[in-house]
Amino acid sequence: MGNNIDYKQKEIAAKRRNRIFKTVVYVFLCIWGLVVLFPFYWMILTSIKGYGAYNSEYIPQLFTTSPTLQNYFEAFNAVPLGKYFSNTLIFTLITTALMLIVIVLSAFAFSRLEFRGKNLVFTLFLALMMIPNELVIITNFQTITNMGLRNTFLGLILPSVTSVFYIYLLKENFEQIPDELYKVAKVDGTSDLKYLLKVMVPICRPTIVTVVILKVIECWNSYVWPRLITDNQAYFLVSNGIQEIRENGFGRENIPAMMAAVVVISIPLIILFLIFRKKIMAGVSRGGTKG
Repeated sequence: MGNNIDYKQKEIAAKRRNRIFKTVVYVFLCIWGLVVLFPFYWMILTSIKGYGAYNSEYIPQLFTTSPTLQNYFEAFNAVPLGKYFSNTLIFTLITTALMLIVIVLSAFAFSRLEFRGKNLVFTLFLALMMIPNELVIITNFQTITNMGLRNTFLGLILPSVTSVFYIYLLKENFEQIPDELYKVAKVDGTSDLKYLLKVMVPICRPTIVTVVILKVIECWNSYVWPRLITDNQAYFLVSNGIQEIRENGFGRENIPAMMAAVVVISIPLIILFLIFRKKIMAGVSRGGTKG
């Protein structure tokens, strides 16, 4: 009888500790979520504050009683933001499509094909990740300039059509597919390209979708390279548009309008993430699992 009472007391104590632990974890996650989301809230809040109301705040206010959408109209009037959106869309779609072709074929070659020096070449590929981006940008700038591709979409796109990290990530996923499938396909006379498209790509679709989404986000937020290689408004991207607002003096005087432009630019990426968040998590978790 006494043993049963002790067991029940221990069980009650364990449940209590479990509830306390979960409560602490949830409270921490809620606080962390607020910290992460606060910049987005502040960006949206600033974008709907009037110019006078914003500048009259000696102490920043966490809400506004007179929201306005005038800042959004002023942001589009300050620069040709619509043109920059179309440029960014073209740049993003073409760059992502070309990169996808390059990394899928490269990952397949490193994971399934046998050729002399494969391990050495892949090691050298990984070593490229150790080179600072600044050095790569300088080299790319000299190359693109010498080719006469400044102020062209081709000059914007070419340096971004491959990624060592994405090749490595996809290679690890391809290697998780049993070799027996490849051997059976070869016995049946299936070509390497057909095996890649019909077997490997469908199996690794979550990772490929994740890579595509991450590349889209990378292209959409690209700033340094487009700013360096273009000085013609016809090829400016949305990130350059924000900087153009500031350089024209408009952003320094009217921060709410600049925040409105940032909100407009951020909306497509937020929607993209909300739609594909499950696939992103699945792709990342698959990429980190071996065997």
